[in-house]
Amino acid sequence: MHTREEKLAAFGRLLDVMDDLREKCPWDRKQTNQSLRPNTIEETYELADAIIKDDQTEICKELGDVLLHIVFYAKIGSETGDFDIADVCNKLCDKLIYRHPHVFGPEAERIEKGEITVDQVLKNWEQLKVKEKGGNKRVLSGVPDALPSLIKAYRIQDKARGVGFDWDTREQVWDKVREELGELEVELAREDKEKSTDELGDFLFSVINAARLYKLNPDNALERTNRKFIRRFTYLEEHSIRIGKPLTDMTLAEMDAIWEEAKKLERQVLPPDSPVQGGE
Repeated sequence: MHTREEKLAAFGRLLDVMDDLREKCPWDRKQTNQSLRPNTIEETYELADAIIKDDQTEICKELGDVLLHIVFYAKIGSETGDFDIADVCNKLCDKLIYRHPHVFGPEAERIEKGEITVDQVLKNWEQLKVKEKGGNKRVLSGVPDALPSLIKAYRIQDKARGVGFDWDTREQVWDKVREELGELEVELAREDKEKSTDELGDFLFSVINAARLYKLNPDNALERTNRKFIRRFTYLEEHSIRIGKPLTDMTLAEMDAIWEEAKKLERQVLPPDSPVQGGE
């Protein structure tokens, strides 16, 4: 690993490279916040993809791409006179210090004694965010509108929990899950699409809430299932090509048999703790 001096030198080199690109490269010179935004979203998803694959080489590479965008936006900000990379870093440090009084404030001794739990830290974090000068005036106002719906639901619930709006015990959530499932089934039987859509949303929201209470990330869980399904379906498709029988000509029983074969092969190839290993 590198020394602090080497890390600072590397960051300084990045700033120098960004200055040169902005001055000399026709493409970099014409970029704006709005033109960079779609690429930033793409790079963030590529980083997320590398993380879920647990590919350390790719994580390092994609972190660099995300960092480039941060430096790029700061460079544009410096050109307009609004802010520069020092402002970005200082505002972040100020925020972290303010939201960690148990580390940087009078409560520091308590954390050394193990008197402050993770749950207390998270609850305090949300309360401090609401109180921040110039910060969010409402508990849920800090949840970005553009977040994917599944992640947004998790963040909404987590923020509400931060101010005490939560179940007394996590087991209580299952009554709500069953209640929402029952209401969904009623509307589906009535074939009311609008009400069924509403009830499906309520049911999914309650399942996400259950995941949160059991400290499971629903987005990671769903992505693991997506990847698992893709692997097994691709195996099924390749098998049909090998035997010269299209999937459309196979019976469901035939496809199920090949599906089970794919599951058995996964258990033999993937270790139990593999980040891409799924359940049944």
